[in-house]
Amino acid sequence: MAILDQLRFNNCFSQLPEAFYTRQNATPLNNPELVCISQPAAEMIELDTSTNSLDRLCKITSGQDSSPSFAPLAMIYSGHQFGSYNPQLGDGRGLLLGEVETSHQGKWDLHLKGSGTTPYSRFGDGRAVLRSCIREFLCSEAMHHLGIPTTRALCVTTSDTPVYRETEEKGSTLLRLARTHIRFGHFEYFYYTKQHDLLKVLADFAIEQYFPELMNDTDKYLLMFQEIIRKTAQMVAHWQAAGFAHGVMNTDNMSILGETFDYGPFGFQDDFDWNYICNHSDHYGRYAFSQQPDISYWNCGRLAQALLPLIDNTDALQSIIDQYPQLYSSHYTELMTQKLGLTMVEDEDPELVKNLLQLLQDEHCDYTLFFRALCSFAPNESLPDYLQSLKQAPLESWLSAYAERLKRNLTDDKTRKQLMQQVNPKFILRNYLAQQTIEQAEQGNYQPIADLMQVLESPYDEHAEYEHFASLPPDWGKKLEISCSS
Repeated sequence: MAILDQLRFNNCFSQLPEAFYTRQNATPLNNPELVCISQPAAEMIELDTSTNSLDRLCKITSGQDSSPSFAPLAMIYSGHQFGSYNPQLGDGRGLLLGEVETSHQGKWDLHLKGSGTTPYSRFGDGRAVLRSCIREFLCSEAMHHLGIPTTRALCVTTSDTPVYRETEEKGSTLLRLARTHIRFGHFEYFYYTKQHDLLKVLADFAIEQYFPELMNDTDKYLLMFQEIIRKTAQMVAHWQAAGFAHGVMNTDNMSILGETFDYGPFGFQDDFDWNYICNHSDHYGRYAFSQQPDISYWNCGRLAQALLPLIDNTDALQSIIDQYPQLYSSHYTELMTQKLGLTMVEDEDPELVKNLLQLLQDEHCDYTLFFRALCSFAPNESLPDYLQSLKQAPLESWLSAYAERLKRNLTDDKTRKQLMQQVNPKFILRNYLAQQTIEQAEQGNYQPIADLMQVLESPYDEHAEYEHFASLPPDWGKKLEISCSS
């Protein structure tokens, strides 16, 4: 274990041509204070969390200090935002500080979000506020412990530096950890600017760093794309199975490694709504929960277009894109049958899942509570409490079909319950829980973050002392509107 700037750095991205980035340091925050740190994330990158180490971490994440180990830079990229191409985006409020090599967990980017203006800030101030940093911190760590591919969050730092949004707020930073910060939008930028030589440099770099097994293959670009398609389909299948809505599926928010990236107006389902929209700026529902599989498919098409200068065999490229629906569908069906405790997938299982989702929609069932209660269901026994609280006629019809299906299952009810409790969480990051935690933190009380993290880091356990975190949300908590503003 070591302090942050004494970890083993291998800053490969900074060795690319300077057309890929602008070098610069963070703009300091005033009177910084460390708000929270993820102990599992710290252990993952082998970071010491003693007092002296955390003091050093606070100075670095507030921009008050740097290190010769770092190679801070703002990346340039572009992307499709709400379906329209934006020719230049880039890191407008963040810096890639460096890349840490660990002994057993591989390599991790350290990215400081809220670090000040860059050449890509456009009209923004380059800052982030406490509420958005806490939301990303909580959700990225919660997603990891739910088994969903995601970036991680190491810590949040706040300050006395004023930032103006709807009101005056505290300038804050989040230190994000990711396998890579290369997005679909990086490839789009060099494609649309017709810098195809640099597009090749980028693709070769991505293969060398993240798909090294493909380096000597004559079809390496095609095979890289195939891997990206597979990883993306699996990621979105995990979202759908968990009832998670990302909210801003722009191509600049799509990682080439299929990790959930850039948490803004996200939301987990409370009362199940197939057309749930978590982003109040999404006026037409482009990124509604039901649209996520199709949008990710569309985004993969934009990446395919950007790779055209590198791939001669367009028929093979199209064939790979055409695989996406089946890749997504098969993984989603597998995840949902696991949630139902079914040990083998049968042909009629997708229909069983479809009918269940229709039931949840029609009866306004809480998605997480329903599946957790279903773990304790057994034919010919009294229903678990939450299931008893629902309208019985529609539920009985589906449970009857489910009971028939369980007769062909390859496990007993006790084992099935144990298996289901390992994939159906008791605790999720509901929007109202995040909001309550943020309001406390804005008053200087950071203990609620630690309390909530107790259940988010082991969401499948019972945690009887934190039972209130698993309760039905209040009505006001189901109607929170989350914006992109931070």
